[in-house]
Amino acid sequence: MSSLDDVFADHGVQVRPLRLAITLLSHGWQQFDELIRATAAPRRSIQELFEALGDDLERDGHAARIRPGADYSRYSVTAQADPLDAEVALRGELLDTLTKYVADVPPAMAALDHVQATPETVLRRALWLDARYDLRTARLLFLGDHDLTSLAVRALRPEADLTVLDLDERVLEYVDRLSGRTIRTVHADLRVGLPPLVLGSADLVFSDPPYTPEGMGLFASRGIQALREPTKGRILLAYGYSPRHPALGAQVQRELATQGLTFEAIIPGFHRFTGAQAIGSSADLYVCQPTAKAKKSRGAKGKAIYTHGPQSVESGNTKPDLLEQLDEIAAETGLTVEMRPADWSIPAAPGQAVAIDLSADPGPWLLRVLLATNAQRVAVLLPNAHPDLGNAEAQAALIALVSEKYTLRLLRSTPGNKHAVVVADAVENPRELLTKAHAKLGNVNEAVSGDLLGYRLIDLPRHRLAELFI
Repeated sequence: MSSLDDVFADHGVQVRPLRLAITLLSHGWQQFDELIRATAAPRRSIQELFEALGDDLERDGHAARIRPGADYSRYSVTAQADPLDAEVALRGELLDTLTKYVADVPPAMAALDHVQATPETVLRRALWLDARYDLRTARLLFLGDHDLTSLAVRALRPEADLTVLDLDERVLEYVDRLSGRTIRTVHADLRVGLPPLVLGSADLVFSDPPYTPEGMGLFASRGIQALREPTKGRILLAYGYSPRHPALGAQVQRELATQGLTFEAIIPGFHRFTGAQAIGSSADLYVCQPTAKAKKSRGAKGKAIYTHGPQSVESGNTKPDLLEQLDEIAAETGLTVEMRPADWSIPAAPGQAVAIDLSADPGPWLLRVLLATNAQRVAVLLPNAHPDLGNAEAQAALIALVSEKYTLRLLRSTPGNKHAVVVADAVENPRELLTKAHAKLGNVNEAVSGDLLGYRLIDLPRHRLAELFI
C-alpha cells in the first residue's frame, strides 16, 4: 500500500484535487460519486487516495469519511471561490427549473456517448456565454443538446436566436415542447452531413461531442461549416481527459489544430457530469477560433466516432452472410437489387429494389432512410432491438408515418435473433411530399406553416413530421 505522501508525490502539481478530497472527507461523509465530481479527480486517483488512508478511512456503502479524531489538517486546502458559482447561487429559481428539466430529459443513449451534465453546469454555461458574447444579436447553434444548455440560454436571453441540431429525436421534441417552439430544432446525424438550413448560419457553435479524436474532429469540422464568417465566429467545445493519460488530450488537440482551429482559451474543469468518472466527472471548455485556413471539408461519412455501441471506433462491419440474406429478401419479387450506404444527405436516383445495412442504427436512421429512398422495394437490416420495432405502439407509429409512401413488413429476428429486416413496398400514387424529402417544404406543392418553409422534410424532427402526416 502506498503511503499518502507517496500518492501525493505521484500526482505532482496536480495534487490539489486530492488535498481537496482530504478536506471534504475530514468534514464528514462524502458520497463517492459526489467526491469525484467536486474534486474533478479521476476515479483511479480517488481510489488510490482511499487505499493510502487505510484504517483512517471509514466506509458506509458508497459513502466515506476520515475517522473522527484523525488529524489530516496538514494536507487540507481551502476551496477556491469561483465567480460563476456565486452567480449560479444567485439564480436559485432558474436552477430549480433547470434541475427539473434535466431530471425529466429522455434517458441518455449510451451508443451516442451521452453523459449528463449537472444542472449547475448547464446554468454556468449559459451565464458564461451571456457574459462573454452579445447573445442579443449572435446566432447560437448547439450541435447536440441532451444537456439542455439551450433552455438555460433561452431563460437568460429570451431574444436570442437559438438552434438545436441533434440526432436524438426525443431531445428535439423535449426542447421544442419546453421552449414553446422559440428554439429552432433540426434533425441530423453529423456523420451524414450538415443540413442546408444551418450551413453558414451561426456566429457561435456550442457542442459537447464524443471524446474520441474522430468525434471531436468531426464535430469541429461541422461547426466550422455552420459559421457565417468562420474567423469572426467561435466554436465552443467541451472536452475532458484524465491527467493520468495526457496522450489522449494531445491526440484531440492535434485533431482540432488540423481542422484549422486555434485555442483562444482552455478553461480547466469548467463542466461537471453525472458519470464519466474516469476523467473526474469533469471536462474543460475549449474556446476555438477558426483560422483563415480552417477546413470546410464535408467530413468522413459513416465514420465511427463513439466509444460505445455498434458505431464505436472499435466496432467491426456487418458480417457478409447477413448482407447476402438482406439482398435475397430485397430480390424476392425478381427486381434488380442494389446495395446502398446509410446516407440520406442528398437525393439518390430512384431504384427498383434497394438494400441498406442499418445494423448500427441507434434509432433515428430507419425513418430518414425510408424518407430519402425512392424505390419499388426497400429492404433494411436493423438491430432486433431497434426502437421502432420494440413494441406494437412503436411499430404502428412508424407504419403510420410512411403509410402514404410505403407499406411495411416488419420481420423480427431475421436473419438471426440479433437482427431484423424491414421491407418497404411502394404504394400506388404516393404522396408528393414524401417523395421529395430533399426539397424545401416551401417549394413542394403542399401547404405548410411559415416556420417550416426553410426546412427540408429530411431535416424535420420526427414529432413535426407526425404533425404533417397524421
